[in-house]
Amino acid sequence: MDNKYIDLLIKRCMNLENKKSVLINYSMEISDFVDKLINEIKKYGIEDIYLDKYDNEEIHDFLKNHSIEEIKKSSLFNSSIWDEYAERNASFLIIETEYPGVMDDIDDEKIGLSSKLKRESRPLYRKMVEKCELDWCIAAYPGELWAKSIFPNVSNSYELLKNKIFKMCMLDEEDPLGAWDNHLEKQNKVINYLNSLNLEKLVYSNSLGTNLTIYLPEKYLYSSAKDRNVIVNMPSYEVFTSPDWRKTEGIVYSSKSLTYNGAIVDDFWIKFRNGKVVEYDAKRGREILKSIIESDDRSCYLGECALVEKTSPIAIEDIVFGTTLIDENASCHLALGAGFPECIRDGIKLTDKELIETGINVSKNHVDFMIGTDDLKIKGITRDGRNIFVFEEGKFSQDLLNNIR
Repeated sequence: MDNKYIDLLIKRCMNLENKKSVLINYSMEISDFVDKLINEIKKYGIEDIYLDKYDNEEIHDFLKNHSIEEIKKSSLFNSSIWDEYAERNASFLIIETEYPGVMDDIDDEKIGLSSKLKRESRPLYRKMVEKCELDWCIAAYPGELWAKSIFPNVSNSYELLKNKIFKMCMLDEEDPLGAWDNHLEKQNKVINYLNSLNLEKLVYSNSLGTNLTIYLPEKYLYSSAKDRNVIVNMPSYEVFTSPDWRKTEGIVYSSKSLTYNGAIVDDFWIKFRNGKVVEYDAKRGREILKSIIESDDRSCYLGECALVEKTSPIAIEDIVFGTTLIDENASCHLALGAGFPECIRDGIKLTDKELIETGINVSKNHVDFMIGTDDLKIKGITRDGRNIFVFEEGKFSQDLLNNIR
């Protein structure tokens, strides 16, 4: 299946036509797969391929044994090479191979700092992504350590995880490329309908205790993981928009754990008032949650609200995979931090100041967390006062489905 996956990544996730440069970010654990990928990329005449590889255990040991000041000076957390390749209009492929829990014994301040250093060392890359000026994709690929963490008592854990990831990516289909094209077309119908409703706000509720009202900007737009010429998340089953950062009210409870830089936050809740986080708690990883919320002045506001049905291929697995890339596609989710300029009409033309004024949050961070449950209801209220159920019992309402057929 590796060859089918490489074909999918190259033809739907990387957009190599007219490219001269590629940057691949990956764990050294999957070097054999990346070697195969490189051979195929070179068939497009591309020789400038930067391999931004990392070793999770090396990062763990450095954080464990070095001071805050030493971490600030380390090249391990300097990603400025990404800006160099952004200037070259490179295609970026970030391959996620998780090692859940590897950072459990690392001081929370060090974990938060390492993430902040990476983000702040590549401002041009981040800005070009926000403005839809780069081709990029985050994709999943299995590793032995990741597999054993999910299936600890299974002898063939690696093959099991690999098969599940490949199935999520529709590689079991006879024509994976066509299957993704059909999936994205169906999503586009949902997006067009939601954009036609002129929604003012969304009211979330479920048995966990979530009671949250999210307001949308006047010129909101829903979108999907299809960005220009590429699928930016592989796999992806979400449609999403950016809320008005100024107006979220109420409380929301997590439905799945959050893995953040190798550390885990679990069983948490967040309360909002006038758009801002005013209270929060977690049974595990409270300090990590705090570092996310306080990572900059605007990371305490929402930047995304996404819809994912409980019937998605990832949701029906009923497994926490330990990576947001996959887990967010098993559940409706929200994100603290940056919103998406493409989620408001003409947003990619706006400055940061103009985005903030129209309701789209601007932050150096963007962290998704899962809130969807089997009984989640989301009621949409339009600007002319109509009530429309968008979600019922964890999936798109029948009224919505009837309107997109």
